[in-house]
Amino acid sequence: MDELELLKKDWQKDSNAYPKLSYNDIYKMILKKSSSIVKWIFIISLLEFIFWIVLSIAFKGNKEMNQFDNLNSNYIVISLTVIGYIILAYFFFMFFKNYRTISVTDNAKKLMENILKTRQTVRRYVAFNLLYLIIACVLLLFIAFDQDKQLINLANIAAANGESFKFYAIFILTVSGLLAIVILILLIFYWLVYGILLRRLNRNYKELKKLDL
Repeated sequence: MDELELLKKDWQKDSNAYPKLSYNDIYKMILKKSSSIVKWIFIISLLEFIFWIVLSIAFKGNKEMNQFDNLNSNYIVISLTVIGYIILAYFFFMFFKNYRTISVTDNAKKLMENILKTRQTVRRYVAFNLLYLIIACVLLLFIAFDQDKQLINLANIAAANGESFKFYAIFILTVSGLLAIVILILLIFYWLVYGILLRRLNRNYKELKKLDL
C-alpha cells in the first residue's frame, strides 16, 4: 500500500489517535506524486532518444550500413530523419510543458485535466514511434529494391527461374517477422515503463475524482 492510501485511511478515521488530514493535504500529496511521474516520463523519453542516437552511431561503421550509405538515397533518409527529430522535439516540449503545468496546478479539476492531457500525449508518442518505425522500414525496402544491385540481381535470378513470387514472399515474410519482433519488444518496453507510469497517473486521477465529489 502506497503513502497516499495510508494517508487516505488516516483522513477517513474518526479516532483521535490519528491526525486528521484535510482535503488540501491529500491534494498536495496527489499533486506531488503526479508531478514526479510526469517528470520521469520526460526524463525517460529523453534517455530513450539518446539511446537510439548512440545505437545509430554504433552501427554507423558496419558493412550493411556502409552498403546502404552508398545508395542514392540520402535525400530520403535525411528528410525522414529531420521530420522525425522535429516531431520528437515537439513531444519532448509537450512532456516538459505537462510537467511544468502540473507542478503549478492549484485546483483538483485542473490537475485532472492535465493528467488526462499527459496520458494522451504519451499514447500519441508511443503511436508515433511505432508508426515512424514501420514507415521508415517500408521506405528503406523500396530504396533497396530500387537501387541495391545485389538485391536486384537476386530478384532477377528468381524471375528467370520463375520463382519471383516465392522470392518476394520469403523476403517480405522475413522482414515482416523481424519488424514484428522489434515492435513487440518496443511494446513490452513501453508497457513496462510508460504503462506503469500511466497506471499510477490514472490512480491519482481516480483519487482526485473522489476528492472532487
